[in-house]
Amino acid sequence: MSEGGSELPYVLGVDVGTTRTAAAVCRLGGTGRAEPEVVGLGGPGGGVASTLQLTPDGAFAVGEPGDPRWTATGFARRVGDAVPIVLGPDPLSPDFRDADAEQCMAEELTALMVMWVADQVAAREGERPAHVVLAHPPGWGAHAKGLMHRALRSVGVAASLVPEPVAAAENHAYSRSFAGSLGVFSLGSHGFGASVVGRGFELLKAVEGVDQAAGVDFDDAVFSHVRTSLGRELAELDADDPRTRGLFGRLRRDCEAAKRMLSGTVETSIPVHLPSGPVDVPITRAQFEDLIRPDVEQAVAVFDRVVSGGVEMTVLVGGSARIPLVAASVPGRVVLEAAPETSVVKGAALAARRLVVGPDAEPEPTETSVMVRDDDPSLRFPVGGLDAPDAEFTAPPPRPPVDITPLDLPERRTVKRVVRGLVPTGGRRARDSEDGR
Repeated sequence: MSEGGSELPYVLGVDVGTTRTAAAVCRLGGTGRAEPEVVGLGGPGGGVASTLQLTPDGAFAVGEPGDPRWTATGFARRVGDAVPIVLGPDPLSPDFRDADAEQCMAEELTALMVMWVADQVAAREGERPAHVVLAHPPGWGAHAKGLMHRALRSVGVAASLVPEPVAAAENHAYSRSFAGSLGVFSLGSHGFGASVVGRGFELLKAVEGVDQAAGVDFDDAVFSHVRTSLGRELAELDADDPRTRGLFGRLRRDCEAAKRMLSGTVETSIPVHLPSGPVDVPITRAQFEDLIRPDVEQAVAVFDRVVSGGVEMTVLVGGSARIPLVAASVPGRVVLEAAPETSVVKGAALAARRLVVGPDAEPEPTETSVMVRDDDPSLRFPVGGLDAPDAEFTAPPPRPPVDITPLDLPERRTVKRVVRGLVPTGGRRARDSEDGR
């Protein structure tokens, strides 16, 4: 048993997002309800960047920024795409050799990420998980799920697949039962989604906003505010100067930090390290909301068309759901967790536990979510503070099994060089040599 491990067996939930990969576990056995626990993977916010960099020795470094020609990102959203992701030297360079390039399918890279996460958690827990659930985009059909199952099996991971909105509903139901259908409004760093989940935990409707602005676009809005505020001081900098590129890179990170700060405060400032000296550009929450309001209203309009006003309540999911304007704009009863970016991965762990032990025959859910608005837009109170008829909060009917694509699929080629191992953040080997995978 590794230091810090648990004597109880556990199940694992994994969420491979466009930007960040997260993991959560649920304990099996013991007494009482098994609360999902987010697992630290060594990166900011507990997760790890969803990047795989092909290193010179043929291994993959996980979560490390690097040369974009050798680094794969955003692969989970491309599962089912027949076009491979090519890692290698610039094909237009004089010394390019096709043999140096590696062609990887998106599902292969996603499976490698899941395998790495499972290895990291197993090292911490001292044993492998009893089961793994991977949360996936709601748009995956049978073809994409079949490819993903094959890729997971090829790296030795037995896993079930659960749509992200269903995982979010599983997590919500842990803290609060719902008798009708549930709206899921998802707004992350790179994507927006609107979904309806039925009382039996089936996905009824789902739309992903391909052209809808998300968190990185809000970062750009803050960056534009800085450019407008400073005017010629920024515009006259030499874009080809490495110092200017470094200044802009740091400024974009500071703009993202300011965006996050404005979710908890009414005013902040963005430091800009000009050659003439540092300056601070102030920005208020009201200014930020004015910048992003058209994009938020567009997302809410899409969500309203999807749910058609027919949901009991709406759960906000994703890091950008923290923005107060979002909660204020979504219609109806709105629920927001303290950490909405972990809702999906915790729900995946809860789904894995249910698949292993069956529906809970345990005490009533503990109210832990926060109702940010009911009929009164200014109302904010802990869930459970509402005086409502008992019938409104009756437990849902027994949940049907999660729809899982069969695993008896033909074997498929996986990434050629991955057998040499995965390297976690910091360069330490992540795989156990006994795995033989």
